[in-house]
Amino acid sequence: MRRALVGDQRHPVRLALGLALEQHLDAAAELRDLARLPRHHLRKILDAAHQMRDLHLGRLDPLVHRLLLVFRPVLVRGPPIRYTARDEQRRVRSMAKDKASRRPRAETPKGFRDYFGADVTERKAMLDAVAEVYHRYGFDPLETSAVETVEALGKFLPDVDRPNEGVFGWQDEDGDWLALRYDLTAPLARVAAQFRNDLPSPYRRYAMGPVWRNEKPGPGRFRQFYQCDADTVGSASVAADAEICAMLSDALEVVGIPRGDYIVRVNNRKVLNGVMEVAGVLDPSDPAKFEAERGIVLRAIDKIDRLGETGVRALLGSGRKDESGDFTKGAGLSDDQAAIIMSFVNAPRAINERMNDFSEFLSVDSETLEAHPEARTAVSIARAWTSQSPSEQPSKNRLTSLAAIGILGDLVKGSSQGQDGVSELAQIADYLEAQGYGPDRIVVDPSVVRGLGYYTGPVFEAELTFEIFDEKGRKRQFGSVAGGGRYDDLVKRFTGQSVPATGVSIGVDRLLAALRAKGRAGAEAQGPVVVTVMDRDRMGDYMAMVGELRRAGLRAELYLGNPKNFGNQLKYADARKSPVAVIQGSDEATRGVVVLKDLVLGAQIAAGASLEEWKSRPAQVEVPRADLVRAVQDMLS
Repeated sequence: MRRALVGDQRHPVRLALGLALEQHLDAAAELRDLARLPRHHLRKILDAAHQMRDLHLGRLDPLVHRLLLVFRPVLVRGPPIRYTARDEQRRVRSMAKDKASRRPRAETPKGFRDYFGADVTERKAMLDAVAEVYHRYGFDPLETSAVETVEALGKFLPDVDRPNEGVFGWQDEDGDWLALRYDLTAPLARVAAQFRNDLPSPYRRYAMGPVWRNEKPGPGRFRQFYQCDADTVGSASVAADAEICAMLSDALEVVGIPRGDYIVRVNNRKVLNGVMEVAGVLDPSDPAKFEAERGIVLRAIDKIDRLGETGVRALLGSGRKDESGDFTKGAGLSDDQAAIIMSFVNAPRAINERMNDFSEFLSVDSETLEAHPEARTAVSIARAWTSQSPSEQPSKNRLTSLAAIGILGDLVKGSSQGQDGVSELAQIADYLEAQGYGPDRIVVDPSVVRGLGYYTGPVFEAELTFEIFDEKGRKRQFGSVAGGGRYDDLVKRFTGQSVPATGVSIGVDRLLAALRAKGRAGAEAQGPVVVTVMDRDRMGDYMAMVGELRRAGLRAELYLGNPKNFGNQLKYADARKSPVAVIQGSDEATRGVVVLKDLVLGAQIAAGASLEEWKSRPAQVEVPRADLVRAVQDMLS
């Protein structure tokens, strides 16, 4: 950036050819100092200001006009510069001409993409199947505006540390701030509050559609994507949470994820609250106390997969320095407090160890059962484990759920909130088993930590367990495709009254990618039957053929390009993935026949059929015009 210093030593004025021109010259002394600039320096400043005017119109106009109109420069050399209204008109016309000659670039904005053909139809088919499941469960569809008021959206993106971040927002002519919705839950909270006197309670709804997040895009990370949500508003019963888990399980299976290739894992925020209460970082009588420390604890636990035990333990203490040398302040917990939190983090390992020695459940006495009623089911199952034949023994996942409930019960001794959380997990397991959903589909798992800073009760996550190959050819599990939980405080922002709610959100693009990985989607879609045009003057006859095919329920289209080159018509049919091409020239019309070209079979024969096979399976047949529809149907079948 080029600068010029003018004025005496006591009052120097720094002028920059660039964004510094936005700074106003308020003092009269500065204007007098500006007069000492040589003519060519001032001319450059004025030209630069005008060149930038379109980019900074609102901010630069006052400065430019002060330089041009208010102050009449007395130059060191040469006559004053006179910039008239005609000069301004010429400049505007010149810039308009330059703009008109520039063509816009044909490209999508960063972080956005276009969806074509199969992407759209496959997504629609998958969402239709999911919607059918939701409908069977009594859920009603809801469509809300893509635009919400910023006030209604509230704190944006609960997984972002800073509020008011991550949305596409603007201010309308009335001064109100609006934004594109960043999820489907915030609009639901607004609807539940706005129409609370009209909606049934509990209110079951599902919603599907795009959401927008103003985040930095990256590989596989877009600013617009689709979500598929289902929520129950107005029920505090954990039966509602169990129903959401069961419905999620059914939805995964109906779209093509077989049982055994997925697992729905369930945890409870109240259990973690109980652990933090035992650790001394949560005071039930003063929830605001230690709030900052709890926030650091929650974020640290959520990073267990990335940082490992050592990194999480450091964040629970004084802090952690990463490889680049950046230091992240920790929660400042003592060693004893951190040990309690780490016991929760390591609960999955403890569960595996207990599974290796499940016989300890056999020695549970009646006094312990009275103190921990949630363990009764575990004891009964454990005793049955030793008495039944192997084919009748409960599944490993069932025992894992029971072991998890036992481990978590031990961690929250002394916390009523924590014990409530463990009891809710046990109830969910019982309700699901009563419906026929065993732990081979839904399992209690304390390793589910995503979203614990947002939810207030049960938390669930659907994970696909089959293996895929990553971009480097390494095997890995597909991972999570859906998540949800209980959020009892969201509607309270509008009404001041606590309204219980629970729900789940399916990542549409991730689930569709999983179906493609399993071969349930992504197959090449069949295109329409193409009716070719051999004679422009007989366009009505060709349109009649297309009409007959469509009325019979067949997908068909007429070639609307230049019919002069027939080869181009067949190339078009191939590009459209058309299975059949209908051909009728003047000779065929005279004889009352049409020619059907089986493009799929023709490609197969051309790929490697012998002469005898080619003769026995002709890829092109002639049929009477009256039999067009039936012949096409036979060829497609």
